[in-house]
Amino acid sequence: MKKGNIIQEKSFSFAIKIVNLYKYLISEKREFVLSKQLLRSGTSIGVNVEESIGGQSTKDFISKLSIAYKEARGTIFWLKLLKATDFLNQDQADSLLSNAEEICKIPGSIQKTIKSRNS
Repeated sequence: MKKGNIIQEKSFSFAIKIVNLYKYLISEKREFVLSKQLLRSGTSIGVNVEESIGGQSTKDFISKLSIAYKEARGTIFWLKLLKATDFLNQDQADSLLSNAEEICKIPGSIQKTIKSRNS
């Protein structure tokens, strides 16, 4: 991974945290349903960011970034639900929620920049 692409770096780092959380949830908490949903949405963010980088057009790039944003929003939902149902404690959830919220802001900012350049 090349240095300097902040969304690429943050989404990859976040995916690692989500995978490790998934392993914790299934082994320690014996939770298999919500954790699987979290794993899917939390790792999908980075996949869509990577696909956006390889986009064939600006429209394709924006589309993949939009999907990454939606997946980040979905991940926030699963984290909040895991917290509310006591599978995650306050510190675990807040740290990951903060990361996910930060990741959500980046695609929006990128899209605004692209749209202003094309106006």
